[in-house]
Amino acid sequence: MTDRLEVQARAKVNLFLRVLAREEDGYHGIETLFCRLALADALVVERRDIPGVTLTVEGGETGPPERNLAVRAAGAVLEATRQAAGVHIGLTKVIPVAAGLGGGSADAAAALEAVNALLGHPLPRSELLHLAAGLGADVPFLLSGASLALGWGHGERLHLLPALPPAPVLVVAPPVAVPTAEAYQWVDEVRAGAGRRGAVALDREALGSWGSIGRMAGNDFEVPVFGRHPEVRAAFEALARTHPLVCRLSGSGAALFAVYRTPRDRDDAARTLGRKHGRVIPTETA
Repeated sequence: MTDRLEVQARAKVNLFLRVLAREEDGYHGIETLFCRLALADALVVERRDIPGVTLTVEGGETGPPERNLAVRAAGAVLEATRQAAGVHIGLTKVIPVAAGLGGGSADAAAALEAVNALLGHPLPRSELLHLAAGLGADVPFLLSGASLALGWGHGERLHLLPALPPAPVLVVAPPVAVPTAEAYQWVDEVRAGAGRRGAVALDREALGSWGSIGRMAGNDFEVPVFGRHPEVRAAFEALARTHPLVCRLSGSGAALFAVYRTPRDRDDAARTLGRKHGRVIPTETA
C-alpha cells in the first residue's frame, strides 16, 4: 500500500444550468449539464503518522485550511473509516478560484479518492458518492469520472452520458468575485413576479452534438450576474464574437467558456481577446 499519491483534479463547466425554486431547506434545486475539462489542479496526498489533515497551497489563495474542501473531504474519509492516520495535501492551484469552474469541488473529489486509496480502499464507491454530496453540488459529478452528465436535485443526482467528441475550449476568468449564495438571491430577485418556468425536453439528439447543445444551452445566472457586473457582460460579448459553437457563463460565474470547432479557432480567439477581460486559459474537454 502506497503512502503517497499524485492526482489531478479536473475542472467542469455547465453547458446549461437552470435554477429551480428555493426548497424548504433553503437551497435551490438545479437542472444542469455538466462537462469535464482537461484544466486541472494537482494534488499530492501523503499519509502521515500524526492524526489530522494538513494543507499547503501554491498558485492561489483558497482561504483558511479548515474551510478548504479538499481538507474537509480528507477528514470525511478519515472519520468515516475511523482511521487514526494523518494526511497531508499539497495543492497546486491552476483552476481559477471561486469562478464557477468547480475548482474546490474538483479538489474535494480528488482528495476523497486519494485518501480512500491511501487507506486501502475501505469505502465503497457508493459511500464516497454519499460523502461527495455532503461537500457540494459539483463534487458527485467530479467524483464520478464521467465526461458528461445530466445533474438535478442539488447536483447529487446524476445521469451519466456518453462523452461528446473532444473539443477545444477557451476559458475567460474576469477579475470579479461572485459569491454563490448572493448569486442565487439575485436570481430570485430577477424572477420576482415572473410566471412558471417553461418546459424543456431533452433527448439523445439534443445532447448528441456540440451544435445541438449550443442551440439549447443557457444559464439562469447570466442575467443577474451580467446586470451587476458589466465587465463580465463585456467579456461574454467579446467571447461570443469569436464565433464559438457554445458560449456561456459557467456555474454562478464569473468565469466564461467557449467551445470551438478546431484548436486554431480557439487559439485565434485567445489572441483576439488578449488580456483585456481577465485571465484567458486554452484547454479542451476531458
